[in-house]
Amino acid sequence: MSTTTAAPQAPAPPTPAPTSSRTYTSLRAAWIPLAALCLAFFVEMVDNTLLSIALPTIARDLGTGTTGLQWVTGAYSLTFGGLLLTAGSIADRWGRRRVLSIGLAVFGALSLCVVFVQSAEELTALRAGLGVAAAAMAPITNSLVFRLFDDAALRMRAMTLMIVVGMSGFVLGPVLGGSVLTHVSWEWLLVVNAPIALIAYIGVRMGVAADRPEDLTADRLDLPGAVLSVATIGLACYSLTSGIEHGWASISTVAAVVGALAAGLGFVWHERRAAAPMLDLGLFKNGTVRGAAIAQTGTSIAMASVMFGLILHFQYAYGWSPMKAGLANLPLIATMILATPISEGLGKRFGHRVACLVGAALLAGGLAGLSWGVSHGYLAIALSMVVMTIGLRTIMTICAVALVDAMPANRTSMGTALNDTAQEVGTSVGTAVVGTLIAVLVTTALPAGTWSPELVSSFFHGERITFGILAVVVGLVAGYGAHTLTDSRSVEEDHGEEPAVAGSAQPA
Repeated sequence: MSTTTAAPQAPAPPTPAPTSSRTYTSLRAAWIPLAALCLAFFVEMVDNTLLSIALPTIARDLGTGTTGLQWVTGAYSLTFGGLLLTAGSIADRWGRRRVLSIGLAVFGALSLCVVFVQSAEELTALRAGLGVAAAAMAPITNSLVFRLFDDAALRMRAMTLMIVVGMSGFVLGPVLGGSVLTHVSWEWLLVVNAPIALIAYIGVRMGVAADRPEDLTADRLDLPGAVLSVATIGLACYSLTSGIEHGWASISTVAAVVGALAAGLGFVWHERRAAAPMLDLGLFKNGTVRGAAIAQTGTSIAMASVMFGLILHFQYAYGWSPMKAGLANLPLIATMILATPISEGLGKRFGHRVACLVGAALLAGGLAGLSWGVSHGYLAIALSMVVMTIGLRTIMTICAVALVDAMPANRTSMGTALNDTAQEVGTSVGTAVVGTLIAVLVTTALPAGTWSPELVSSFFHGERITFGILAVVVGLVAGYGAHTLTDSRSVEEDHGEEPAVAGSAQPA
């Protein structure tokens, strides 16, 4: 693939190129925009899991059960994932820095509104609103980081840094949450997002250049495509919860399943015929794009299911405090950071396909280990978490860079949006599957206080089945996606077409 970027390279760094982005010759030279974008990515990712550690407390305070908690955690991922492609399209029309700034401002303001929440339904609605704001941030942060550098090696390092920061935020959510809960109420877990968003906003305005009008497209926004994509994901996730609450043969459940299928087919039909589609389905003819998106979905199913399931395990079955339960996730965080040489080494030595197949095997093996380990103490769980995270880290690093680099240069925003969408769809599915299976196998109500030995035993049994099923599903999904990748040992993928330069006003 050609390494042409959206901005002509400047004669001598760090002189900015006369387009919507600046190119740099080192990470240190780009520290201001890189730090601001990493912080923006961190706050949107940490909010995915920040409340997970407080689920038992929220259940008691707001009087809700497992299905209610599932929607509290899933509402954010649902709107986030459903609107990412739309946000990417809007950014290519309104300006990337402008959309990112709006997203940060709204995200910070909504976080403060948690002080007015009085019910689980209100909290779910607030989380959905935060997901909308975060959707305006995610694809832009990754796209702009990718465009800060012309050099492929620097792109790899910058993208790796973003992934580590983002996933550290995802995993650190429970740890930070547990620390906060030892001193203040759970509402402060969202309030703290406001100052973080403010700092990121200031850094973006100072360090990231605004888009020029001639670098944006004048094509109309694909509103029907946006509505159909959100309807597909929303109805699919709702059908899982409705099956538990109302029965799998109930009118509401059947209607949700039929609606999701109809919306999904309608989305495909519309995108194939639209003059300016939100998502060019022809991109999926590229094995790298298709496989990377599928594999990323598998990684997020694994991550979300483990985070949701183990938080309940540590606090309910073990009776640990929120702080201790948060610290129990440290193997995930440490491995996420320390596994970088392993993931990059596998990719360079064996190529993308083999490296990600190894990652898929480690993912499945880690989940299978959890299926056994939940009944054998924390050490068994921690070791399984390490194995799973090495696989997770390998697939996420390689697929994120390969997918974005396989896109035409004027479509990198959509490439990162597609990458993030795949991950958020996986997060929604993982959360829904674990919540549904635990509700089916154990209980739909989470009793306050110490659990009886019988309930703990039932919970362990439900976890064994749940993680066993996930090991098979995730292994197949991630493995299939990895199998379609190329044998490239670099971060560049040849997709058979020369990318267009910015300013050509082509569709996003």
